[in-house]
Amino acid sequence: MKYVTGIHALNTNCSLLTSGDWHRSALKWENIHFRDIKDSIFGDYGIEYGKKIPERDGTYAVANHIRAILDLLETERYDEAQGMRNDFIDNDAYDREIFDMISKMRSLPNWDTINEFIGREYLGTWLDYKEESGL
Repeated sequence: MKYVTGIHALNTNCSLLTSGDWHRSALKWENIHFRDIKDSIFGDYGIEYGKKIPERDGTYAVANHIRAILDLLETERYDEAQGMRNDFIDNDAYDREIFDMISKMRSLPNWDTINEFIGREYLGTWLDYKEESGL
């Protein structure tokens, strides 16, 4: 099943208490990034159904803000994920959930880059999580 993800999903409202992105009018909505759930280690985690998206008719399956970030990291689009903690998520209540999902990426070839990226975003919080979880 295909779903909207990436920066377009970050500019779509979701059920989480997160900020998302605020550049909706600057995006090209005719070039939405779709992904298939079978192409990700996360399956259908964080996919919301029946969502309206700008400049499109009908409803779509759309990644929530956490899933959109995870997809950006998994597909090595770090520049689009930059600022995730303070700009897109902006809610420490999701830290543990995010870290638990990120830890599932340990087997990916880009794990070292993901680990460094999350370290820059979350600093000591990420280090504490890694120590507690034995990561």
